Amino acid sequence: MQKDKFTLWALSWPIFIELFLQFLLGAVDTLMVSRLSDDAVAVVGFSNQLFNALTTLFATVAGGAGILIAQKLGSDREEEARTVSIISLKVTALIGAVLSVILIIVPGPIARVLQMPEELVPLARVYISIVGGGMVLTAVMSTLSTAIRNTGNTKGPMYTAVGMNIIHIVMNYGFIFGAFGFPQWGLTGVAISTLVSRLIATLVLLFIYVGTFQRQITVSDLRIFDRRLFKEIMQIGWPLGVNMGCWVFSQLAIFSFLAMLGTQVLAARTYMNTLESFCFLLGYSVALATQIQIAHLFGGGRTKEAYSAAYRALKIGMPLVMLNALVLLLAGKYLLSLFTSDPEILTIGVSLLWMNLLLQPGKMLNMALGDALNALGDTRFVMNISLISMWLIATGCSYLLGVSLGWGVVAIYACMITDEYFRGALSLIRWRGRKYLRSKEAEMERERLKESPACHALHPEEGLSFS
Repeated sequence: MQKDKFTLWALSWPIFIELFLQFLLGAVDTLMVSRLSDDAVAVVGFSNQLFNALTTLFATVAGGAGILIAQKLGSDREEEARTVSIISLKVTALIGAVLSVILIIVPGPIARVLQMPEELVPLARVYISIVGGGMVLTAVMSTLSTAIRNTGNTKGPMYTAVGMNIIHIVMNYGFIFGAFGFPQWGLTGVAISTLVSRLIATLVLLFIYVGTFQRQITVSDLRIFDRRLFKEIMQIGWPLGVNMGCWVFSQLAIFSFLAMLGTQVLAARTYMNTLESFCFLLGYSVALATQIQIAHLFGGGRTKEAYSAAYRALKIGMPLVMLNALVLLLAGKYLLSLFTSDPEILTIGVSLLWMNLLLQPGKMLNMALGDALNALGDTRFVMNISLISMWLIATGCSYLLGVSLGWGVVAIYACMITDEYFRGALSLIRWRGRKYLRSKEAEMERERLKESPACHALHPEEGLSFS
């Protein structure tokens, strides 16, 4: 395994391109759907929050496996890394298939349970059943991309994202405007476009994955299941999944609160979600690359390098997100006008752009240090602070201040900002404590001492002297 694949630059720039293209996919999706109606935009934004929430069910396995793959490769145990990837693929595919069936059968009741405005339910029923029906593709695509990326090959998922974006944009345009001989199917067409582009991306990633490890993966390998390795995956993965679930479900709850404030507020938040993605793309790509790098260094016992890598991510990422937030503030009103001409939505959006200046540095602090802790396997700590902060501060206070007291979307944003900084500060304290790094150093010292007596047993005369 080439070590230079795990440098920060080699890992981060393809991740950034991939994330940027995903952002572009979402932005173009929202822009094109806005040509249909603001209601359609609200349905897409709301439904995507639901899908993000459900992905945590298989992201638990995929995320844990990704970290473990990088750690195993760092300690030169490629066969175990290969087995971990196969196990995670099988398990996540099964979870995704179950979710697909549920979303196809009961999309309407799900929308109502989530407090979606009644006038949006008919559109939501169509969109959720089609896009949600492909949740198995999302599960497989996510797992393959994570496995490939954590072997140091960040270019493969990037090139796949390029192709997926091109296909999705072309099909979106065709279905919405009736171009290229496509039927003009509106939001239904957008859903079909999403499904088809993900299917193609999954097939491409599967082709790359087969040759990712030194020993090629075959169909017969799908019978492999190692309980010990699966236990290792879940030890890292289940707290990681709970942490991700906390964030996604809290965001889903917040979207429900926004829906209570009206469709225009919900649409404004959806537009802001798209614009905010621009702010932390570079920062998040650095944080994600650092997670892979730290996991690899940690697996190889290079603890000092792993410790300093987190601070390097902050040093690089923090200025980037702050600059991007400033650019967005200056150009935000124009960008929002590309999506909608509704004056109330524009007013809400512009007011949130100022708060975004405070939000993004907190996010960067959280991303860099949270991902660094996850890379070491310290996922339970990240989970615990997420359970406390996201539900009490981000969600609980958002409902109390934004809905109950009637302070609206600005109060909800203030709660989200507070949550980011609170978790970031606790993660910084934890990282400075070096708990897992010290444990690794102690483990390596014990291994060294075990080997030392063995050497003396083989050559006892080396310890003797004669006068």
